[in-house]
Amino acid sequence: MQTVLGANGQIAEELTRYLHDNVTEDIRLVSRHPVKLHDTDQLFPADLMDADATANAVAGSDIAYLTVGLPIDSAMWEQQFPLMMANTIAACQKHGTKLVFFDNTYMYPRTSAPQVEDTAFAPVGRKAAVRAQIASLLLDQMRAGSIEAVICRAPEFYGPGKTKSLTNSAVFDRIKQGKRPMIPVNAHTRRTLIWTPDASRGMGVIGNAPDAYGQTWHLPTDPNRLTYVQMVDIASDVTGRQIRYTTVPEIAFRIGGWFNQAVEEASELLPRYRGDNIFDSSKFATRFPDFAVTTYRQGITEILSE
Repeated sequence: MQTVLGANGQIAEELTRYLHDNVTEDIRLVSRHPVKLHDTDQLFPADLMDADATANAVAGSDIAYLTVGLPIDSAMWEQQFPLMMANTIAACQKHGTKLVFFDNTYMYPRTSAPQVEDTAFAPVGRKAAVRAQIASLLLDQMRAGSIEAVICRAPEFYGPGKTKSLTNSAVFDRIKQGKRPMIPVNAHTRRTLIWTPDASRGMGVIGNAPDAYGQTWHLPTDPNRLTYVQMVDIASDVTGRQIRYTTVPEIAFRIGGWFNQAVEEASELLPRYRGDNIFDSSKFATRFPDFAVTTYRQGITEILSE
């Protein structure tokens, strides 16, 4: 059995579809209110903040995928993510279950240097500190040999359906609504975005590759990194209309944060938009050369065609 912890998000749903279609129909979906995607899915309501509930949810699983996402709320992250990670590690250790952790890049340095799997953590801000804490907690257990686990790390999302990210909401969603896209900070720096179905498929591939465990992997991205200007140009081609954009400076976000908590929370991420964001997933491409990565043009076309 393969178990998806945090089963209602976009990443988890795409992962469940991949596993069902390519690996096994013996899938357990775990969240507070799980919902079936296939008739064969097994639902297991559980709160991962509860150690006993987490252990029961993992029992009988060959592989557990920790895909939990939380709202962008620093206090909530500090309260919940470390406990959920500790409970999940303990549950997998108890039952001899392999753990696949879906991670992000918040803890990486805020520089234009290429990001690789062994890039040293340099967290700045509360959310980055939490992500460094939980990744380090798992890495320590992996190095100690107390758990068979793998970390799958992804940069900023873009994608279809319920995908949530600054780029989706400020750029592509606004284009779909016929509004002017709002580019965060700098329209001319290169961005590495991951297509959410690729992130989920890549995680499913890694989770079912025995030789991938004991490592960190960058999930697959289009290596032809584009600027926001180039993305808007593709959107213009797709929609058949000339799309103009507005670049929103950091100071505007910070002023907005005085009146809106969500904007304030997002401000921690803004320095990452000042320069190029080079997330290197060549390790994955070398190990899994047959994996078809979605190009930016393909992804943008799909988003704007929904």
